[in-house]
Amino acid sequence: MVVRYRIDDGLTDALGYLLDTSENSCTVRTRTSDVEIPLAMVIAAKEVPPPPPRRQGVRSAGGWLPPA
Repeated sequence: MVVRYRIDDGLTDALGYLLDTSENSCTVRTRTSDVEIPLAMVIAAKEVPPPPPRRQGVRSAGGWLPPA
């Protein structure tokens, strides 16, 4: 989920998982923290696909190599 909302300097986005909604706010779990956003500040919101799985490199004698 991505939620675009107003802040003092303009607009910002919270990208993550919607944890909770109430009459006055919604909470989005981002990579760094849970963000509680007052609904009065929300400009737009939409569902987005989940992130792709992380790619894992292969370890060689000289270090990490990208996946083939």
